Amino acid sequence: MLIRLPADGEGPLYEQIAGAVRRAIVAGELGSNERLPSARELADALDVNLHTVLRAYAQLRDDGLIDVRRGRGATVRSDGAAARSTIHDRAAELVAAARREGIGRRELISLIERISA
Repeated sequence: MLIRLPADGEGPLYEQIAGAVRRAIVAGELGSNERLPSARELADALDVNLHTVLRAYAQLRDDGLIDVRRGRGATVRSDGAAARSTIHDRAAELVAAARREGIGRRELISLIERISA
């Protein structure tokens, strides 16, 4: 799997890496149970610190998109990873749109709570 980061990417590098993996899952470039590059290989390929990749993988694990096992590497989870990834991306787009419109975090949360009630 080839991960590319835009030269003008916004946000922390670990978030950019996690976002690239999410997009690859949604696009079908990464399938269920497919193995990701080792953190060391990816760090070398992207010329970033190993801990940056480990943090990205931890975020993806916490989001339920990948499994990380010591000595076995990281693999894409098969139980709805693509659906979660899509929802995460949509939420990120909503937050970005709210920021552009001057809507703060609390106001956005309040709006979501009213809509989902």
